[in-house]
Amino acid sequence: MSDSSEDGAGEAGEGGTGSLGGGSSGEAWRGAEQMRDAFNEHVVDPARRAGEAMRASGERVAQNGSALGTTIIDQAEANAREAFAALRSAAGARDLTEVMRIQGEYLREQGQRSMEQAREIGQLIMQFGREAIQPTGRGEEPKREE
Repeated sequence: MSDSSEDGAGEAGEGGTGSLGGGSSGEAWRGAEQMRDAFNEHVVDPARRAGEAMRASGERVAQNGSALGTTIIDQAEANAREAFAALRSAAGARDLTEVMRIQGEYLREQGQRSMEQAREIGQLIMQFGREAIQPTGRGEEPKREE
């Protein structure tokens, strides 16, 4: 028993360590590479795609907010312009009947404008809602490529 254990120790000490160690080292490197590739594929890449989707979504939200703000400002400007036009007309009116007619026209037109503006804002918000859903759809595209 002592002879065989000494022989085994001798082989491992002389040439065995180099050949076994080299094989184990190569297998360990391959295993580590496989683990790294699997980690990248299952953790890093999906996290990167999610981060990119969130960044794109954030940019889209900022753009949409800017577009919505610009639209509201444009609408307010148009409303103010129309209000001042009606005031100028009323200031030049000859009698109370003409002032009442100008005021009635302004109110009727402003009601129509308000309806159109509300519809425009509603359509923008619906469009933004549809776009907000798109990053989820884009996140699925890489899954089809795999």
